[in-house]
Amino acid sequence: MSESKVATRLLTAEDAPQPEILPEKVLDLQAKLISASIDQARLLQTYWVGLSRYCLDFLAPTFSALESFVALEKDHLEQQPPERLLLDHLSLLEFNLRLTGQGFNIGLKALSDFQAQQLEQGYRAWINTLCDQPGEDIAAFMARQARLLELVVHDYPKAIRDIEPEYGFHFDDGTYVKTAETERFLLYQVLPRNKDVRVRSGGKPVLIIPPYVLGANILAFLPDEGKSFVHCFANQGIPTYIRIVKDIDTTPAVQVMTGEDDCLDTKYFLEQISAAHKRPATLCGYCQGGFTAIINYLSGELDGLVDALITSVAPMDGTKSAGLAAFLAQIPPLFEDIRFALKTLPNGNRVVNGRLMSWVYKLKSIEKDNPIFTFIRDIKLFERTLKINKTAAAINYWLLYDQTDLPLEICKLSYDSYTIPVAADGTLPVRLFNRPLNFSRVKEKGLPWLICVADKDDLVEKESALAPTAWVDAEVTVFPKGHVAIATSWSLPDSECSLDQCFLDFRGPVRFHLDLEDQADKAAAAASRQAARERARSKTAKSSSAAIPPPASVAETETTGTAASPAAAPMATALEPADQSSPSTPLTED
Repeated sequence: MSESKVATRLLTAEDAPQPEILPEKVLDLQAKLISASIDQARLLQTYWVGLSRYCLDFLAPTFSALESFVALEKDHLEQQPPERLLLDHLSLLEFNLRLTGQGFNIGLKALSDFQAQQLEQGYRAWINTLCDQPGEDIAAFMARQARLLELVVHDYPKAIRDIEPEYGFHFDDGTYVKTAETERFLLYQVLPRNKDVRVRSGGKPVLIIPPYVLGANILAFLPDEGKSFVHCFANQGIPTYIRIVKDIDTTPAVQVMTGEDDCLDTKYFLEQISAAHKRPATLCGYCQGGFTAIINYLSGELDGLVDALITSVAPMDGTKSAGLAAFLAQIPPLFEDIRFALKTLPNGNRVVNGRLMSWVYKLKSIEKDNPIFTFIRDIKLFERTLKINKTAAAINYWLLYDQTDLPLEICKLSYDSYTIPVAADGTLPVRLFNRPLNFSRVKEKGLPWLICVADKDDLVEKESALAPTAWVDAEVTVFPKGHVAIATSWSLPDSECSLDQCFLDFRGPVRFHLDLEDQADKAAAAASRQAARERARSKTAKSSSAAIPPPASVAETETTGTAASPAAAPMATALEPADQSSPSTPLTED
């Protein structure tokens, strides 16, 4: 047996020191055993309550999907032959059983590994108790485990709800200015949280487009903690704007919105921004917002209003997401229908169920997102410190409460981009204003484009986000960690991959924007100096021409009876060639 195995094996009865039970310690031992038994009963009760809750929360979207499923299957009964329906439903059942088994096996493995670790700790606590050794005894161990389970099952959900005042956007707190509005969107300017920073009114502005289904709040994660994507721009004095979609439940215009509506509203906002700051803006899209931003630009409607583009973890060709493509390939063709995700609102409009769409991504990553695995992961998260940190609470608030429903036509654009690949010439599978959209247009227009990806992103895989680089010479920045780290971990200014700094061989999106602003300002200053020189030259030339009297004409000589002086003749002769070739050339040019 190797040294490492010896070091990690459990103590055996022979290894353990022989206990010496003294009469005065019997009562203390009994008290510890009674306390441990009570805490164990409390622990087991909390454990099963927590595990049941995690499973029910995971399955909750299925109940909201039943209405659409039943309604659509009624149509299938009338349209499809019975044998075809039987085969498709059997295939669906087989897919569900396989997915359930895969998630259950992963969950059981996580559970068994965790229980083995707890068993070892409990055994050592027993030895410490019986042999009166220093270290955690069985009573302290059981009390700690019971407290850990109560923290995860009872305190953690409360901490998630309580983080709401600190998480995301609160547009009534005086740090945002509403600057424009359409039927579907609101435009807010994000002011710096740093009171020492002033917005540069003549600076290069940026318009940030958040995702639809995951909401905008993830981009203002914990602003008072310094973790906020939008405030990382604003705290540099950059004129920072964000487009906020109105509540879909109460706004019919949002419920029936099309891609063309999205584009025209964005154009209107950009016109307001460019007019206010006298220069074009950078269009910055996060996740699905990045896909929205690029197709809006490719439509041609934003020409002259946008001179740079930033996309972060944005799916550009969903078919290149190997994990999602493999998952979708397992679904029977009959059920590859976006109508299964629809729900009907009281006014009759139909929208896409946002919770159900986000659940699809959980099913795709069943190895990491199944309820048993998630429950054990949360227990391990707090096992060492028994404290709940704000970042964990805010992340879970986003996951639990920020999913919103989507307009059907907007969802179709994303759905097509995930099921139909980009053509060989760079043409996207979607259209706006019935115009073809091609990535090559970015290169033709010379638009600077920064594509930010996450190294361990299992939601939008790098291959999907980097698809445009086959046709565009875009700059690429690779961040560590996963999908939301750019908006959370790396938006902290003193982090190792801060958005406003260069790290490794990459530039963060804020640094990219600031460098573009600096280049544009230098180019504008050089052009201004050149124009000033040209005006000075023109003014000097005009003044010189006006100061030289014209040569006397023959008629004037005859009338006055006098001739030009000999000294004037050579000067007139010398000026004639210069006047003929370049009337605006100043006398001092040589």
